[in-house]
Amino acid sequence: MPLSSLSLRHHPPRPLPPTSNRQPPPPHPRLLHLLLPPFTRRCAFVCQPLAAATDDMATAAAAASPPTLLEHMGQVGTAADLTVLVAHIQSACKRIAALVASPGNAELSRSKAGGGTVAAGRDAPKPLDELSNDIILSSLQSSGKVAVLASEENDLPIWISNDGPYVVVTDPLDGSRNIEVSIPTGTIFGIYNRLVELDHLPLEERAQLNSLQSGTRLVAAGYVLYSSATILCISFGAGTHAFTLDWSTGEFILTHPSIQIPPRGQIYSVNDARYFDWPEGLRKYIDTIRQGKGQHPKKYSARYVCSLVADFHRTLIYGGVAMNPRDHLRLVYEANPLSFLAEQAGGRGSDGKNRRILTVQPVKLHQRLPLFLGSMDDMLELESYGDVQQKVNPGYEV
Repeated sequence: MPLSSLSLRHHPPRPLPPTSNRQPPPPHPRLLHLLLPPFTRRCAFVCQPLAAATDDMATAAAAASPPTLLEHMGQVGTAADLTVLVAHIQSACKRIAALVASPGNAELSRSKAGGGTVAAGRDAPKPLDELSNDIILSSLQSSGKVAVLASEENDLPIWISNDGPYVVVTDPLDGSRNIEVSIPTGTIFGIYNRLVELDHLPLEERAQLNSLQSGTRLVAAGYVLYSSATILCISFGAGTHAFTLDWSTGEFILTHPSIQIPPRGQIYSVNDARYFDWPEGLRKYIDTIRQGKGQHPKKYSARYVCSLVADFHRTLIYGGVAMNPRDHLRLVYEANPLSFLAEQAGGRGSDGKNRRILTVQPVKLHQRLPLFLGSMDDMLELESYGDVQQKVNPGYEV
């Protein structure tokens, strides 16, 4: 039936009851609390003002939230000078994170750095490498806590301050050749105490010897991964912890406390294209674990980014082995800091010959060596094959 044909009956509104000035009697005191909202009722029951309860809730929420990097350092009793230094390092790394994510970085990554010869053992720098190095140098200078900076981007260590209590070694932008294709990159750093017993030596010699300390003397070490998230992973010699940058606050927040690398993983990370240049022991090890015929009965998978920080970060979280079997990675500012982090997480850093990386005494600033990092059981199995260091080096471009 069409709506227009309906006859709608009108019902006038029902009159309201007459009003009265008489007020209803107050509720009985024992029933009063039942008329309050539940939250207010609870507060009234414990005789606590609502404002005070709200403050307590806010305090409890703040206590339950994960700490920032600097708050964590305060909680574990880190020395004040070291806290100031790490604050400046994290500030520099936030600037580098913004730099590598900027629209202009692809053009910079294709460019060549300024002229000049490159010392033996160093890679030819790119503008992004040099910019990152300048950012870190500037931040360390302003900290007032650093005596010496040894960087992959400088031929010689830089003496910064006679009063600085610490020595910093760093690879400012590891994997920079990958930026043009948006593959993760990173910053690696290690921190030592300044050797005050060397203060009587000439400046250049003093700077050099302070930079060539063995990894066993590290006070702290870390890396920053620039990827889908910016993650700062650090150890002060009592566990390895990772902090993720919250861009809304500018703070690194604890997201991975007390990382423990699994005793055994199921992933190996290496450039498989160099298989025919490998020694027999390494080829046999890789063949064995790929077929699931090693000490672990499952077949291993290969994952390789060709960005040391990214490959190591995955290994730290998932377990397995990350390696470069040829004399390629730098002992001072790559192998030592990452081996320190691996050991603090229950893993191992080795040269493949049952030699702990941290015990190797550096003799040159840009000294290179084979590097194997990973889960303890995987590393011991790998080392049992003996011949795993690659001696053939045809001079790869990549």
